[in-house]
Amino acid sequence: MINLEIDGQAVAVENGRTVMDAAHDVGVYIPHFCYHKKLSIAANCRMCLVQVEKAPKPLPACATPVVEGMKVHTRSDYAVKAQKGVMEFLLINHPLDCPICDQGGECQLQDVAMGYGGVGSRFSETKHQVLGKPLGALISAEEMSRCIHCTRCVRFGQEVAGVMELGMANRGEFSAIMTFVESSVDSELSGNMIDLCPVGALTSKPFRYTARSWELSRRKSVSPHDSLGSNLTVQVKNGRVARVTPLENEAVNECWIADRDRFSYEGLSSAERLTKPMLKQDGKWIEVEWQAALEYVANALRQIGSGAGAEHIGALATGSSTAEELYLLQKLMRGLGSENVDFRLRQSDFSADGKRVGAPWLGMEVAEITGADRLFVIGSFLRKDHPLLAHRVRDAVKKGAKLNVLHSADDDLLIEVANKAIVAPGEFRSVLTQVLAALAESKQAMLSNDVQAAVAGVVPSSDARAIAASLASGKSAAVLLGNFAAQHPEAAQLQRLAQEISALTSAKFGFLGESANSVGGYLVNAIPSSNGLNAAAMLATPRKAYLLLNVEAELDCANAQQAVAAMKAADLVVAMSAYKHGAVDYADVLLPIAPFTETSGTFVSTEGRVQSFKGAVKPLGEARPAWKVLRVLGNLLDVAGFDYDSSEAVRDAALPESVAPQLNNKLDGVAVSATANSAAGLQRVADVPIYATDSIVRRASSLQQTRDAATPSVSMNSAELAKLGAKCGDSIKVSQGQGSVTLLATADDMLPVGVVRVAAGHAATAALGAMFGTISVERA
Repeated sequence: MINLEIDGQAVAVENGRTVMDAAHDVGVYIPHFCYHKKLSIAANCRMCLVQVEKAPKPLPACATPVVEGMKVHTRSDYAVKAQKGVMEFLLINHPLDCPICDQGGECQLQDVAMGYGGVGSRFSETKHQVLGKPLGALISAEEMSRCIHCTRCVRFGQEVAGVMELGMANRGEFSAIMTFVESSVDSELSGNMIDLCPVGALTSKPFRYTARSWELSRRKSVSPHDSLGSNLTVQVKNGRVARVTPLENEAVNECWIADRDRFSYEGLSSAERLTKPMLKQDGKWIEVEWQAALEYVANALRQIGSGAGAEHIGALATGSSTAEELYLLQKLMRGLGSENVDFRLRQSDFSADGKRVGAPWLGMEVAEITGADRLFVIGSFLRKDHPLLAHRVRDAVKKGAKLNVLHSADDDLLIEVANKAIVAPGEFRSVLTQVLAALAESKQAMLSNDVQAAVAGVVPSSDARAIAASLASGKSAAVLLGNFAAQHPEAAQLQRLAQEISALTSAKFGFLGESANSVGGYLVNAIPSSNGLNAAAMLATPRKAYLLLNVEAELDCANAQQAVAAMKAADLVVAMSAYKHGAVDYADVLLPIAPFTETSGTFVSTEGRVQSFKGAVKPLGEARPAWKVLRVLGNLLDVAGFDYDSSEAVRDAALPESVAPQLNNKLDGVAVSATANSAAGLQRVADVPIYATDSIVRRASSLQQTRDAATPSVSMNSAELAKLGAKCGDSIKVSQGQGSVTLLATADDMLPVGVVRVAAGHAATAALGAMFGTISVERA
């Protein structure tokens, strides 16, 4: 520890820390612009100059390491004179347009200038102007004359997002922040640059000129778009969500959020919002009162239950539904006598049901990822599926960790990868058995009975040996299964093999998680019992009635083609949704429910963190919170235990005080087959694009203008394209099951031979079949 004085206050800090850190510890404010606690030290704004006794000149607090016995003065005449001098230079070319600047009212330069700026300017020359630059659909850089060259945005790209999309060109007063030639800012974390910018140079394009900061009321919330549970501040004006910013939580999202969390609020005001209950009569939709709609649903369900039987009723929900909604949905179904309820819509292998010891989860705290020294990520489009978890992995690798990857696509993770095996989906099990065989050989370990047969006689490849050696050499390893692995047709066997690998290497083992309640859905029992049908079975053998909660069957299911066919074959489809969507073609009732900003609820994140939130605004039109809709349905159907007065009461009934005892990734009784998977033909590799994951994001107009939201293409290795006699840009007909679509071809030599990458969850590919399996392509 180093002892020093700051403005007469004694403070002890760790060796290697800076004067700025020490000042923060004792609550002393030092003005600054380029300094940020999460970024490297640049020391280029010089606003934090302080007086250090015996130093010949003012020193920047952000870049000056503490020294034993140091005496620092931050408010002496000497220090303040230096700070005011810097402020005068910063304001020389800065336009005096605060009244029209979109940053007005929350501008760091504006605030600091009030304390350190002069009453007038001695600069009489013409101010230097910098032309605005197009950065894309999300960030506005129209007034770059306001830039003070703090380089926070540049450092964020390099150090947090992992890609340098902005840089500083030229020198002196001609310095300018700009993109590379013909480039835009496309990072999935780019919106954080808006928060980091201390002036009005980089602002939010969707929010621009819609409100002043003092006009906004602020509400805490939780993101529903992925399994991390990022903490949000929802900012409201006139009863509508005007902006979303991060709420700092070091244990979860630190001070960042993904662009998906930041800009998806535009979808809340979509023209497709469903605001009144609707019934289909004689093929036409009519608006009705809530009482009429709910009585119609109750009577229809009662009639089907008493006729065909309750087992002919099924309920499907998305994992972005709240724990309260999922709990009441399963309770309603079981009250009717049906066990057919599921929220795992994109899963294709359910053989682990009944064999799980507990709810699958991350297996550790999110913050522990950064401390791992060996990581094995299996089947994950990491950057796009989990932007902020990818940042944690990136941080770990920067600190010396080794990352190993098994996947079917070699996307640029913007992270140094030590070893990787990029193979077709059908070879996943083979690669994991090879890794396990290499580990057993090197450690001379006995394997569990249910995996011995699969590993016997396996000769590990060089890639498998490299991955095994990497994991074995670590002291704090983690084996993580991504969305692609969880959705895989052999998901249970992959999990069992990964579990054995983690046991041999003393690694932590877990799931990255697909949605906000990937864990919560298990905890509230929104899955079928042994007598019920899972999501895939309910669609493969159509039910007579379906209750859909936040589900767009044509986009949210593992087999969109099969899902839509099942809906059209049903006698009754009740769609509880915030939007009018494809259900207008197959549903009989549309019930408007409130999205996450208009209701209270709970999400259980992938690390098992229970986070409750309240609505930020009132429901739009006649929309109602889904838990209230389900409660009334329960009452109308005379199901016991539907007398809740608040979502908190539902939460207390649904979740135990501590969920930790119910979190367990272990599988019992899943034997790994020794038979090789002989998949014939081209195998489909399906990712769900980052801006197509759920109903709100799909309707966020600015996100849909980004590069990541472009219409999916057909990606193949150039060798596969050559077999077709096609080239990049040609139209390719893709067929699967009973449907086909025509998309443009792109060559991707980072894909293995024998696969075709076609995205799922997108309107352009909704006519296709399962996310995994054989797929055929031909020139259109």
